[in-house]
Amino acid sequence: MMMNTTLNQLRGLRLETMAQALEQQLAQSGIGAMSFEERLALLVDREVHGRQDRRCARLLKTAKLKYPQAAIEDLDSRSTRGIERSAVMSLALGEWVNAGHAVLITGATGAGKSWLACALAQHACRRGHSALYLRVPRLGEELRIRHANGTFTRWLDTLKNTDVLLLDDWGMAAMDSQTRADLLEIIDDRASQRATIITSQLPIEHWHEWIGDQTVADAMLDRLMQNHHRFTLTGESLRKKSPPAQGSTDH
Repeated sequence: MMMNTTLNQLRGLRLETMAQALEQQLAQSGIGAMSFEERLALLVDREVHGRQDRRCARLLKTAKLKYPQAAIEDLDSRSTRGIERSAVMSLALGEWVNAGHAVLITGATGAGKSWLACALAQHACRRGHSALYLRVPRLGEELRIRHANGTFTRWLDTLKNTDVLLLDDWGMAAMDSQTRADLLEIIDDRASQRATIITSQLPIEHWHEWIGDQTVADAMLDRLMQNHHRFTLTGESLRKKSPPAQGSTDH
């Protein structure tokens, strides 16, 4: 009776994982050989890890990644994409999210740009960071809807506070002046504060032309290039480029 009360109290405190672990302990014949401190430590450890798993699941659901199962651990099985595991692991395990760095991934169709971007975002979620996936060709429509229904400012705050923003297929569709201005505002809010991942078929030297407005392009790219990491996927290898500009890391 007392144990049932304890289990109900744990669940009342939303310690469901600890309650389940306690039930499992009670069913184990050899549990009596363990000290109270050892049993308590195991219960607390299960609850902590259970909460971490649930938080990660929530973050991944909110991120809406194109490839939610993409994981940096699987890079070796994708050798035909030319991805250097050491370069990606060095980035993924570093402080790029906390430092608000940008990751710029370019290459031809089918080279694995979106997969790599999703793998980096997924790993960030596993480390407790929030993320959000957006396709740039659909961004204009999304912004028009937000402006029309009065939710743009609130959505902008959401983007500003998201740890990792993944902008996929950058440069695939023309932008109107309103979308261009809104995109600059999104980039400006995040510059050196929050991490941004961009994938594009366009080489970076053509981004000015795609953005269209020279002044806006200068401002946008200046913010993205302040602290960035660059990957160029060729389909055969990640090509190490000429010495990067100040504040950048090329892979």
